[in-house]
Amino acid sequence: MFTKILIANRGEIAIRVIRACKEMGISTVAVYSEADRDSLHAALADRALCIGGARPKDSYLNGKAIVAAALAAGAQAIHPGYGFLAENAEFAALCKQYGTTFIGPPAGVISAMGEKSAARKLMQQNGVPVIPGTDTVADSAQAAEAAQTLGYPVLLKACAGGGGKGIRLVERPEELERAFVTASAEAKTAFGDGSMYLEKYLAPVKHIEVQLLADENGQVVCLGERECSIQKHNQKLIEEAPSPGVSPAVRARLMETAAQAARAAGYVGAGTVEFLLDREDRFYFMEMNTRLQVEHPVTESVTGIDLVKWQIRIAAGVPLDFTQKEISLQGAAIECRINALSPGKVEFLHTPGGPWVRFDTFLYQGYDIPPYYDSMLGKIIVHSSTREEAIRKMQSALCELIIDGPKCNVEEQLEILRDEQFRAGEYDTDFLTRRHAR
Repeated sequence: MFTKILIANRGEIAIRVIRACKEMGISTVAVYSEADRDSLHAALADRALCIGGARPKDSYLNGKAIVAAALAAGAQAIHPGYGFLAENAEFAALCKQYGTTFIGPPAGVISAMGEKSAARKLMQQNGVPVIPGTDTVADSAQAAEAAQTLGYPVLLKACAGGGGKGIRLVERPEELERAFVTASAEAKTAFGDGSMYLEKYLAPVKHIEVQLLADENGQVVCLGERECSIQKHNQKLIEEAPSPGVSPAVRARLMETAAQAARAAGYVGAGTVEFLLDREDRFYFMEMNTRLQVEHPVTESVTGIDLVKWQIRIAAGVPLDFTQKEISLQGAAIECRINALSPGKVEFLHTPGGPWVRFDTFLYQGYDIPPYYDSMLGKIIVHSSTREEAIRKMQSALCELIIDGPKCNVEEQLEILRDEQFRAGEYDTDFLTRRHAR
């Protein structure tokens, strides 16, 4: 087992990894940018090293500086968290080159699953159902030709995409060229790769993802599904486990297919296979996220399995000590992402508490939120014996949360939780669009 791990991230996920390491008796090294000198993750780690300027490209996206920091601090492994370099194959390869363990899948797997059109092809070859679509398209003219074949509406998607970036819904032919240019430019900025592919836009559908763990011995265990259909601008707002729209029979099929996808990719570590599920219970592979997800706590809540600790154990060569038959989902868990709507200093902070209420955050009273990074301030996770009770518990937690200073989206979350369609569990990915239209 590792004795020292460097966390190549910031914010709540860096703190989450630090806490897991402390519980495992592992020393931690934090890296921080000049804008994060006063950050909580730097204060909680056993050692903290500044690796560059405020902008991500000068710090958290600077793979060479991060590996150099790990070597200087004597860390045997690097945990990338999510975002930044978590799905960067070159960074994973760089870690291996310098004898540092990357806590995640091998670089080749990240590369294969990160190139979305190639991943689709791999899944098709291995019998996993995929959304009708294309390989990489060279330009807007080729995209227009492919869209005519698929039929409008279509989704333009970045081949190297993730986190909702580089995606555009195109409903009419005259919209395609502009959408292609803007989506490609966004993808180039976010991922360093502006290549695009097309998928048929399916609606109404639910966005369902299956969490899995895979060890070096080839054992794959799926930990149930998460419902992620509440989205705004392709960014998830509320996630829950299990999905209120997935029957036990469909869940079994989803997990079997996710395990099939992981084996086809030669996957090792914690990963998530994302699907679209239609009203006839047909589902289609969208992509595989080769990292820890923001919403991983809801899976931890219903399974009792610490995903971060298992990421670390698997990276150290420890085999899974449980099988698929031992996995059962207990109760219901909901996560609400708390996003900043404006910058500002946290003048007063009160966080919710009580049994099975968790608020993962990097905020503290007096903290001045830097403007350079993601808008998520934290996430509230609740767990209860029933979904109805979990909804009430989340409403109570949101009402108790006070962040005085920056404006945030608590009221929007409460409005969603009060919505009859949400409470009935009958929502899909167009829920917010329809709600705003009403």
